[in-house]
Amino acid sequence: MFSLLFCRGRCAVVRKCTAKSTGQEYAAKFLKKRRRGQDCKAEILHEIAVLELMKSNPRIVNLHEVYETANEIILVLEYAAGGEIFDLCVPDLDDRIGERDIVRLIRQILEGLCCLHENNIVHLDLKPQNILLSSVNPLGDVKIVDFGMSRKLENCSELRQIMGTTEYLAPEILNYDPITTATDMWNIGVISYMLLTQESPFVGADNQETYLNISQVNVDYSEETFSSVSQPAKDFIQKLLTKNPEERPTAEACLSHLWLQQGEFILLCSPEETCCSSLMPGHTTKCTEERNVKSNCNGTSSNKEDKENIPEDSSTVSKRFRFDDSLQYPQDFMTDFVC
Repeated sequence: MFSLLFCRGRCAVVRKCTAKSTGQEYAAKFLKKRRRGQDCKAEILHEIAVLELMKSNPRIVNLHEVYETANEIILVLEYAAGGEIFDLCVPDLDDRIGERDIVRLIRQILEGLCCLHENNIVHLDLKPQNILLSSVNPLGDVKIVDFGMSRKLENCSELRQIMGTTEYLAPEILNYDPITTATDMWNIGVISYMLLTQESPFVGADNQETYLNISQVNVDYSEETFSSVSQPAKDFIQKLLTKNPEERPTAEACLSHLWLQQGEFILLCSPEETCCSSLMPGHTTKCTEERNVKSNCNGTSSNKEDKENIPEDSSTVSKRFRFDDSLQYPQDFMTDFVC
């Protein structure tokens, strides 16, 4: 059972949890199997399958356990105490992080994306709110979260969908053109812009103005906006915020960009850990299902009525899932968490 900090999103409720036996903190994401009269279980199983596949990558939130009740599926995730990197994009931030720190964060996001894209998975909702930090002081490591909109690209068919968050949408989504891994790369450009300038590049007075800014790629690269931003950083953003997806560099290519080569960087994968081949030149090991990471809920502490226990009824079973056949391996349900 779990002890939780309350947080509510569009499709889920997230609570901070503590394991009774170890004191380890986790985040429990409660997902309704039916929302607005529709069966959403397949979408949830897809999100679980992505997390299972990415277990080797330390940049992606770790799935600790899965439970299912009559009405909900509960994901017990790694807890990231540092909060969203969105908090680093606000204009009135007292302790604004330097470009060197931003370089490290963008590199880590790209490391996570490399592993996703090698497995033909697109996130499709990359934004500062979905990138968490393991700690804030000192500035911790990146944890990519929320794969509810992610899709697995198939070679035999094109993916065309209108989905995502308004100010982060890529032009091809607005045009209902095919979605590729390049769609995520547009978002890397937006995130980099926000971290470096504390401004959102495309947001307008209303949705229509925002859509127009995106479709016309109206970006402010003025000297005033980029006064404290290096030329290599500006070049990095300009290469990503281009309308033609085919002209955007891949995640792997971005890691070789001059801007991201500045300073000293330590790959946080020990020899025992398995990383994607794109993270280490000459390394060909693919992602495996082994890794350790953290998930976060940003919100305020709940009142007692917000706290709840994961039910102990016999219908609740711990499960694991795969993409192809959603294989389930029941285990005894252990009430080891306090919510």
